[in-house]
Amino acid sequence: MSDVTVLLKSIEAGDQAAAAELLPLVYGELRRLAEHEMRNEPSGNTLQPTALVHEAYLRLIGEEDEPKWNHRGHFYGAAARAMRRILVDNVRQKQSLKRGGDRNRQPLDSRVL
Repeated sequence: MSDVTVLLKSIEAGDQAAAAELLPLVYGELRRLAEHEMRNEPSGNTLQPTALVHEAYLRLIGEEDEPKWNHRGHFYGAAARAMRRILVDNVRQKQSLKRGGDRNRQPLDSRVL
């Protein structure tokens, strides 16, 4: 069993120190995954691979209701999925701003006729 798998099991058991030990072990691979995911993104993306790695890691470690990982490959698959979700959310937010998503909505009954 690899060190990553052992730490994943410790995190599942509630060991908070294991989460801090995990990041240095998986950072290189997560960074590679982030660069791969961002290669397919359109130009003008303001999100950097480092920020994507950190956001995905926080989502993975911080989620209580997500199923835990059986092994290292399962963890990396979940990380790649989290990165794709972050990139999609980022594009959706930009698209909503482009189409007036930052405007304040007024309820219809407050209009003065």
